[in-house]
Parts: sequence; C-alpha cells; structure tokens
Amino acid sequence: MIKLVVDNLNVEVPEGSTVLQACEEAGIEIPRFCYHEKLSVAGNCRMCLVELENSPKPIASCAMPASSGMVIKTNSSMVKDARKGVMEFLLINHPLDCPICDQGGECDLQDQAMFFGKGSSRYNDAKRAVSDKNMGPLIKTTMTRCIHCTRCVRFANEVAGVENFGAVGRGENVEITTYLEKAVVSELSGNLVDLCPVGALTSKPYSFLARPWELTKTETIDVMDAVGCNIRVDSRDGKVLRVLPRINEDINEEWISDKSRYAIDGLSKQRLDVPYVKVKNKLLPSSWNDAFKNINAKLSNISSNQVAAIIGDQADTESIFALKKLFEKIDSKKIAINQHNYNFLKGNRSNYIFNSHINGIEKCDSILFVGINPRLTAPIINARIRKNYLNRDIQIASISSEKFDLTYDYNFLGNNIDVLNDIHDQKNEFGKSFNKSNFPMIIIGDEALKDSQSRNIQSICIEILTKANAFRKDWNGFNIMHNSSSIVGSYDLLNNYSSISHFEINNQCKTGEIKFLFLLGVDENLYKDYKDTFIVYQGHHGDAGAQRANVILPGSAYTEKSASFINLEGRLQTTERAVFPPGDAKEDWAIIRAMSEFLGKKIKYDSLNELRDQMNKEVFEKIMFREGSFNKKPLKGKFEKLNSSHLIGSGRNQYMTCPISRSSNTMAECLKNQER
Repeated sequence: MIKLVVDNLNVEVPEGSTVLQACEEAGIEIPRFCYHEKLSVAGNCRMCLVELENSPKPIASCAMPASSGMVIKTNSSMVKDARKGVMEFLLINHPLDCPICDQGGECDLQDQAMFFGKGSSRYNDAKRAVSDKNMGPLIKTTMTRCIHCTRCVRFANEVAGVENFGAVGRGENVEITTYLEKAVVSELSGNLVDLCPVGALTSKPYSFLARPWELTKTETIDVMDAVGCNIRVDSRDGKVLRVLPRINEDINEEWISDKSRYAIDGLSKQRLDVPYVKVKNKLLPSSWNDAFKNINAKLSNISSNQVAAIIGDQADTESIFALKKLFEKIDSKKIAINQHNYNFLKGNRSNYIFNSHINGIEKCDSILFVGINPRLTAPIINARIRKNYLNRDIQIASISSEKFDLTYDYNFLGNNIDVLNDIHDQKNEFGKSFNKSNFPMIIIGDEALKDSQSRNIQSICIEILTKANAFRKDWNGFNIMHNSSSIVGSYDLLNNYSSISHFEINNQCKTGEIKFLFLLGVDENLYKDYKDTFIVYQGHHGDAGAQRANVILPGSAYTEKSASFINLEGRLQTTERAVFPPGDAKEDWAIIRAMSEFLGKKIKYDSLNELRDQMNKEVFEKIMFREGSFNKKPLKGKFEKLNSSHLIGSGRNQYMTCPISRSSNTMAECLKNQER
C-alpha cells in the first residue's frame, strides 16, 4: 500500500493507483472529462489538475502515479486558477446551444462550468464550426460541441473493438470521425452516448423527446438476452422513452447492448390490449369471460394427455410456475421447457448454466467456443472476453459454423464437431495447451445444442474439462451460453416435472395427438400444418404466435410488471414496473390464476407475494443456487467419440430476435445499416 497526504488527510491506496484515485479515496471530488474508470488514461482535458508539493506547476492527477510521501492539495488558489483557465479554453469553441441540446440537464460540461469555471470569458474570436458525421441510425452528432476528450475513441477501440473510429487533424483542426465516413457498426455503439461528457454524441431515437427532470426513473432488468443486464427505464406519461445501463460489476459493468437500449420503441407497436377469439377463421376482440369460456369449452371435451404447453423466450419465473401449477391440476406434464430444439444432458443445475460466472471470464486463461457467436448472442460477455484478451495472454479457439468477427484474435478450428475428439485426445496444439491452462473454460452455444449429437458434445466437453482439472473448489469451466432470458428459470422450475421437448410437441400436434396447445409468449418455430390443434396464445405482441392462435390473452411486457428472471449464470433478479400495460392487458401470472378459477381448477395463491413464497419454498430453496452450484461438476452421459458433422448456423438476426425488437423501427434501421 502507498501512503500519501491529500488535503491534510492521510490516505492509503494500492500500488499502481493514480493521484486522482487517491483523492477519491479521501472523499474529494476531482473534476474530469477525459478520464473514465473503464478506459485507458489519455490526459487530454487537464481538468483534473491538482497541486503537488514542491512542483512548480499543477499536475494532471489522472495520469500521475501515486507514490509514498506525496502531499497533494486539491483546493488551493493555484488549483482553482488552473481549473478556471482550463474551463475557459474548453469553452472557446463550444456553441451556446444548451436550450436545444439533448444533453441539457445531465451535461458534465454544464455542471463543471458552474462549479469550477470562471463565469466569464476573455475571448471574442469567432467560434469554429465542425461538420456533423454520419454515425448510423442510433447516434446523433453535433461535432461543434466536441471537446476532444477521446472517450468515444477509446471505448470504440478498447471495449467495442471497432477500430475505424478516431481523431484526424492537428491543433484546432482536430475532428473525431469514422475514417471512411462510414456509420459505426457495433452492437455496443449506444454506450458512446453515455460516455460523451458534452452534447456532441446524443441518442438519435431519443432526440427532442424529453428533459431528464420530466422522466420517471425505474431500476429494472433487461430481458433481450440471457445476460440479465441491470438497466434503468425512463418513462413519461405511460410510455417508455429510453433505457440506460446501471452499474453492476458482476454482470454488465456499465455497458448494455444496442438492442437492449434501443428496441424499446417496439413496446408501443402491434400491442395486444384486449382478448381475441377466432370466429369463422377471423380473430375478433372479446371479453376475458368469453375468452375463458372458449378455452373451457375446448378443455372439457379432451383428455389431459391431449393438452400441452410451450414456454417462450421472455416468460418470467412467476408465470412459468403458475402454468406448471395449472397443468398439475389438469394432470398433464406436457410442458416444453423452451421453444427451441435444445437437447440438454439430464443432470444437476451445473449442466445448463454459465458456471464460471460472467466476472469469472476475467481470470480465465483458455477459452473454447463450441457452436456459438458470442458477439451476437451476448455482446456484453463478448466485451468482457475482449477485456481479458487485451489484459493478459489468453488463448481462444472456436468450433462453429463459420469464422465470425469477434473483435479479438482467435484460432478457428473449423465447423466439423469431430475436432472435439482431437482436443480430447490432445492430438492438436490447442488440446495440448488447453490441458495445461490454469483456468480453462468451454462455452457451448445454440449451434451445438441443436445438433443431433448435442448430448454427446456436452459429454465430451465435460470429459475434456475433467482432464484439464477444470472442476475445483475455485473454478468450474463448463458453460452454456443461452440466448433468451427465460431458459434457465424454465429449467429450474420444470426440469423435474416435464421431459417432453418442443420437437416432440410439434410432431404430436401435426399428428393430432395434441388437441390443446398453450403458448406462453411463443413466437418462433410455429408450424402451419397442425391437425385440429386448439391454440391459446398468451403474450404482449401480435406476432407469429398470436396470428396462429384460436384465443389470445393479452399479457405484459417486461417494463410493465414486477417479475423474476434467472440469467444464464443462475442469478435471480427482479424487474420493476415502469409503466402500466395497455388496455385490458394483465400480468401473466394473474391471467393464469384467473383462468384456473374459471376452469374450476383454482391455483392456491391470490397475490404475487403468495405465489413467490410458494415458488421459493417448492423450488428455489431446494436447488443449489449460485455458490451452491458453482462447485458442482455437471453430470455427463454415456461418452462416445463424435461422428463427423458440420455445425449449422442459427440464422438468427441479431437485431430482431423477439416480438419487441421485431416491432421496432429503430432495429429495422440498424438492420438496414448493417446490410449496406
């Protein structure tokens, strides 16, 4: 530890800390524009000047390493005059357009000019003007406001891995730009808006919609993928206007993906706000009683083994549990755990979660991807892997349908899954080095989970990790990377209840064996050749599932309910209601509860808290959760050599993976921009 004095306070900081960090340890706020905790030090703005004893001039605290015996002053007349001078220079060319700037009310330049500025300027020369740049459909540019802090450049190069973004020119002619006048193509580009301390980069979809003090701010969880990023939803007059990241160092640090941030305009489009019943092959608006009557009439005339359900990608744990309790009353166990044809090994919880945890990626020294493109499936995890790649000597290899651009170098081992045989037998270089690594990790994705040899792939991966000593008290290297927010929670709740797959349900519907199918937010993989299957769709958008349904029950989106989701690493998190659902739409658990009473199969709970108490008592208290499952080795099935088989791409469009994003105009613009 290093000992120094800051404003007559004795401070201890770890070796390698800067003077700025030492000042913050003492509880003293240091103004800054270019410095950011997650980015490299640039030392551009000079706003963080402090006085060092025996130094003839102020020092930039962000770039000065702290050393023992330093005596720092942050409030002396020298420091005050220096900061006023810096602020005066920064404002020389800054336009006076605060009333029309979207950054107004949350602008670092405004705040620091008020607290540390001079209040007047001695400069009367004309301000320079800089042309705006095209950075795509998400980022609005007003580059005359730019103060050249280069936060955006460092984020693009270091975190996002987009290396066509930087500064050109010298002196007064410096401009931040994409070098070839192309739009920024990155799944993390929206974070540039958060990083900009002035109004040079602002959100294009949010432009001129609201001021920050007009918004109701709700801390909640993102469900656009399985990562479970912590977000803040800002709303006004019952409409969601923007989504911002919340800091959670264990999950998303302080970043979120563009889809999480900008797909929200889809929340207000193509919404289901009343129940619908199909009459003469046409869906007509109905009442809740009439919708339940139609469901009851159908269920009354069929046996329990002709009833089935499928869980959708954004179903919350409460609605899944409620549906399970209803099916127990109906005496049916035909609930498909997800709407994809995944084939998992039957074992303990470690068989289907991301066991190493998201923050565990940073100590990993060897990674093998099996059938996945992490940049599209989980951009936040891909950014964490890139962070590790930049900070240490890590070896990365991939077996996937094609060679993807993952923003870091890796060894592409081909698209034939039988390469795993060679890794297991250590017949190739990667297999030999993987076996010697200290913290080896295998990440399996949907290309492998949908493969006909899926269970054998998982078994051989467990065997490879066992040989590499990857199952210890301090490490579990077996990881499944899911692409939807409901899958882990669905497995936790239904793994010991139902064994039927989505594929089997589809076949039984086509043969007429299943007469009644309940879709809980299912909008994918729907066949049109079902024979006499009565379909009930419960969801929030008029997507594919609703179009195929006989009865539609309007549910709530994730911003409209308090609900629990379990992310890919097995972490239970809760969303909070930011706005109310439209029209007669209800929360999903409440719909199932009301339907159960109408059907004469009443579920024994009357409130959300009662449901959660029952769910925790029956399920979550019995399974090994987080730390409990961390040390548990996943169970492998019968181990066999893999046959030669080429992995097939998922064909998923990264911008349109759910009803919300498919309804979003902004996501449609992003897709067009990507295809150019």
